[in-house]
Amino acid sequence: MCLLRSLCVFWLLPLTLMLEEDSQLDCVPRRTVPYHSDNALRFREEGVFNYSSMLLREDLGLLVLGSREAVFALDLKDISNKIASVEWKVSQQQVDDCKHKGKDPETECKNYIRILHKMEDGRMYVCGTNAFDPECKYMSYAGGSLTFEGAAEDGKGKCPFDPFQNYASIMVDDSLYSATSMNFLGSEPVLMRNSEASLRTEFKSSWLNEPIFASMAHMPESEQSDDGDDDKVYLFFSEAAVECDCFNKLVVSRVARVCKGDQGGERTLQRKWTSFLKTRMDCPVLDSQLPYLIQDSYRWCDLRLNWKDCIFYTIFTPQSDTSDLSAVCAYRVSDISKVFSSGKYKTPVPVETSFVKWVMYSGEVPVPRPGACINNEARSEGITQTLDLPDRTLQFIKDKPLMDQAIQPIGGRPVLMRRGATFTRITVTQVEDADGEMSHVMFIGTEAGTVLKAVNYDGEMFIIEEVHVFQSPEPIKNLKFSNVTGQLYAGSDLGAAQMPLATCERSLTCWDCVLARDPYCGWDSVDGRCVFLSSSQRQLIQSVKKVDVSLCPPVERTEPVIRSIWPGGNLKLSCPSPSNLAKVSWEQDKKALTPSTRLQLQQDGLLILNASVNQAGLYRCLIVEHFKDKEYTTVGAEYQVQIDPRGPGKGGDVLNPQAQTDGPSVAGLQAGVGLLLIFLLALLGWNFYKGHLPLPCIKKKEQQSQQKLDREAQSSKVTYRDGVTAENKHLVSDTPHSGSNNNHAGGGGPLPDSDNDGPAVNLPSMQYIDDESEI
Repeated sequence: MCLLRSLCVFWLLPLTLMLEEDSQLDCVPRRTVPYHSDNALRFREEGVFNYSSMLLREDLGLLVLGSREAVFALDLKDISNKIASVEWKVSQQQVDDCKHKGKDPETECKNYIRILHKMEDGRMYVCGTNAFDPECKYMSYAGGSLTFEGAAEDGKGKCPFDPFQNYASIMVDDSLYSATSMNFLGSEPVLMRNSEASLRTEFKSSWLNEPIFASMAHMPESEQSDDGDDDKVYLFFSEAAVECDCFNKLVVSRVARVCKGDQGGERTLQRKWTSFLKTRMDCPVLDSQLPYLIQDSYRWCDLRLNWKDCIFYTIFTPQSDTSDLSAVCAYRVSDISKVFSSGKYKTPVPVETSFVKWVMYSGEVPVPRPGACINNEARSEGITQTLDLPDRTLQFIKDKPLMDQAIQPIGGRPVLMRRGATFTRITVTQVEDADGEMSHVMFIGTEAGTVLKAVNYDGEMFIIEEVHVFQSPEPIKNLKFSNVTGQLYAGSDLGAAQMPLATCERSLTCWDCVLARDPYCGWDSVDGRCVFLSSSQRQLIQSVKKVDVSLCPPVERTEPVIRSIWPGGNLKLSCPSPSNLAKVSWEQDKKALTPSTRLQLQQDGLLILNASVNQAGLYRCLIVEHFKDKEYTTVGAEYQVQIDPRGPGKGGDVLNPQAQTDGPSVAGLQAGVGLLLIFLLALLGWNFYKGHLPLPCIKKKEQQSQQKLDREAQSSKVTYRDGVTAENKHLVSDTPHSGSNNNHAGGGGPLPDSDNDGPAVNLPSMQYIDDESEI
């Protein structure tokens, strides 16, 4: 941990911003939708795994899906419809070479498609790990077929060697910007531009120090720029902090940026970035003293506004296992740009000890400003490209690429926090609600294979629903949104899924539709159903911020459902709650019901056990949901329970499990019972055969012999030295010298020896003799 007197004390400062009383640290989804085949359209090819790279080709109506050793072209409107596919497998020689390097031939020595980008001419650029020897190819789609073109290119610096290593990439003007590792061991991380004028970062810890790359984004900052600025490419990642004076390594989140027109330096920083700058990103979460780490980002921009109004929505997760709280923080692009364009730098300062300490640089800053793009001010000095930059400026940025000021989120706090499954991916849409206000809806993938749908209403965190997209809890590794189809697309190791932005029909009442607070949905009073906002021409009932249920029409009273039960029977009254935020209570004859051994409250209803006449009456299920200082109550179900004295089978409506008579589980049970019966019969026969179990006739004969011997033994008794008397003189040892304790014939066993100084009488096995002539 960091010393209080060290620079790491700044990690605790932003946490004070989260102390508001109304902060919601544990946001629970209002509705949880379990896995069902109707939740989404799905695609999976038998024997193919790792569907983790996606490319939306809305111009072709395709979703291009990269997986392990294959690329698929799916119908964008229905991804369960495969249009085309092409394989890209590694040779046996490549597998053998990979295996000799110590890698697993079944998992690591495959070709995982990691790079999928569209070129300006309509072709696609595809890169794969290729058994730890990355390669790239051009791919085209024509006539319903996918085809690779030309020879493969070297993929080092473009695509990761390790299929399970984090990376990031983006295509800008046919130039591939990638953040990955340059070597097989993964020890040379780079941010590289692959083009005619290729550039990369320096192999220095002050530039990239054990980074974990998350995502990249392009910002067109040259548009409507007053100072003739250049476009930027932003990189989000986490790394070990070189500036922290800590006993242990501390990992922090970063954002870095480079200029699109960067060409490197003439002498210093040749073929290296001259515009690489980075700084820390804070996402303050109350329950952690360690900074949270960035996992993914999404650039949201309103095309009607300037780029400065764009927002980066980012996912943060804890770097320790002591917390299960994930967060979403939002940052203005203008705030990030301001830190890079006018903020202070950090500089390394040698101290007496063996390490270097980083402090804020307070000296003179060279002109042109280090790390700045070529703008009008530089052009006025005769500097039209980075190759013209003076060595003083280049040497400064080579030694000091780190900024002093950290980027703070909008409002100084996360827009969403939630305990449970870790967040993995995020995408954001904007929708206009019924009141004409714009809302940003966040769709967040998790490690449990679910998608969260969340909104932040004026600082209030609210999760509309959590949908289980995949049957098994596979982490969602890709999440994209199409403006053409209005659909979401998710990818995991086991398949891909397509789901709508909203399923309004899940709300069956106006009350539920309004309290769902889904900006995509509203209640149609004419049709009496919850519908998609843009699909109706009528005025819909919706209140996402004020939550006014009184707008709903009065609910028509319905007759209670009659349920009957006989005395002593059991009955289940169902009342599933449409909301995880609601509380369910029951009334009996308009009085609050008190749970007891006979009346048990369950999550989805009320269970009546061993019913008596006292359990008859009118039962009402009340669903209560709170919103700030308001309380909304509705009747979820109403039952009239009657006691039927006629007994079972006379019309009583009881909770009585019915035996299942078909299905594979029943057939298996029947087969198991049959085998068990055969086994028991065989065991019984074997015991009869061995004499362990006497036959009934033999038992009867033994009883008769016993009675005869009892009568004849009245006149003769044998008394042993320990006082035990044998009343039957016709006893003989079956095996006089054996130590066996076999009593199969019903004879006596060995008698106890209570004295050690005399010989003991031992009758190991005695047997009744029916005929005295045998003695």
